[in-house]
Amino acid sequence: MVGFFLVLAASALWAVDTLIRYPLLSSGVDSFAIVFYEHLILSVIFMVVFFKSLPKLWKTRPNHLFYFFIIGGVGSALSTLAFTRAFYFLNPSLVILLQKFQPLVAIILARFILQEKIQKLFIFWALICLFGALLISYEDILNLMNSETPFFEMLFEEGSLQGYALVFFSVVGWGSSTVFGKKLLKVGYQDEQILAGRFIFGFLCLLPLIPLHHQSLFIHSVNVYGKVSLMVLVSGLLAMYLYYHGLRKISARACSLTEMFFPFMAVIINWLFLGASLSPAQLLGGILLLIGSVIIQLKQY
Repeated sequence: MVGFFLVLAASALWAVDTLIRYPLLSSGVDSFAIVFYEHLILSVIFMVVFFKSLPKLWKTRPNHLFYFFIIGGVGSALSTLAFTRAFYFLNPSLVILLQKFQPLVAIILARFILQEKIQKLFIFWALICLFGALLISYEDILNLMNSETPFFEMLFEEGSLQGYALVFFSVVGWGSSTVFGKKLLKVGYQDEQILAGRFIFGFLCLLPLIPLHHQSLFIHSVNVYGKVSLMVLVSGLLAMYLYYHGLRKISARACSLTEMFFPFMAVIINWLFLGASLSPAQLLGGILLLIGSVIIQLKQY
């Protein structure tokens, strides 16, 4: 259960992060700039760990470097950009709902890559968790139902194919990041080494994209850089440390379900700090998600 609560705490810190991230995006700060600044700062911070680990890295296997590329380049950097970009092509509520399939990707990959066995009772409680996550996002479902554009037309509107491709990439990227992060833990890497590899590989994968976004970099006020630095401390350092420490103690499939608490935590944070309403459906969804996750942990499904 310790691992479950650590990942749950990480989800809460990711939710706190939204209080800073979305206002920055709303104020006109480019999403690439935010992600780039985060990885730049975190790469500098973890460079000390990187150099201390050089003797081990010289002996590392090529497949381990691939694992770091998946969790850093794909999961941390490119998937975040792809998910954000998808909002330009699809209804935001549809993007958020499609993201709920991320645990399914992680569960399937964990079965084949980590050889994690999937029991029938795990599937049952995983579906309970998924239903709870959908209830938490019931407002997004209502927005889709009440949209002026018919749902069928919305699925095939102009640019939708590109939007689906971006969401698919982000969902697969984040699900893969969970599985390959667990793989690195199992082959003996320490939490701080994985964090160093994650952020440095993420930063390296962002470098080729600079020519496309150079006009949005290093043009912001001290206030913006201060807020990004605060996000680095909250969701980059503390949250990710708790996350990998928790992932070390639980299965990748169980971790992927616990990550679904993030939207519920975000709803609670908005309720506490922004006065947003917390509906009975969202409370029920949170309870179902909690019950399903706890039973999976207790029974080791």
